[in-house]
Amino acid sequence: MDRIDIHVEVPSLRYNDLENSGGGESSADIKKRIDKARKIQKERFAKGVPNNARMAARDIRRYCAMERGGSELVEMAMDTLGLSARGYTKILKVARTIADLEGEPVIQSHHVSEAIQYRTLDRSVI
Repeated sequence: MDRIDIHVEVPSLRYNDLENSGGGESSADIKKRIDKARKIQKERFAKGVPNNARMAARDIRRYCAMERGGSELVEMAMDTLGLSARGYTKILKVARTIADLEGEPVIQSHHVSEAIQYRTLDRSVI
């Protein structure tokens, strides 16, 4: 599990939930956000790695600047969840991608919080 970037539990839906689902974000709108994030990453890594998932340690130090609250959340997650160094870097890479999807140059605490949520399925303490 430590080598997988994102862990998401998807519970079963009841028939009524499927039948009465709200519109939500359209696939076309989601594709636009993804294309924009990919463009940001392509420009960021003009020469070298193709995307955030492939960042080396030096890239993470350079491109994963966090606001203070984000750093504190990562520290708390490391202590509480007992995450490995690999888990730490995966949180930063996923948080960077979440920030890119929002067009944010700096990783904010809510980006870190969401990324941490994607690492909790392999941990018994939440």
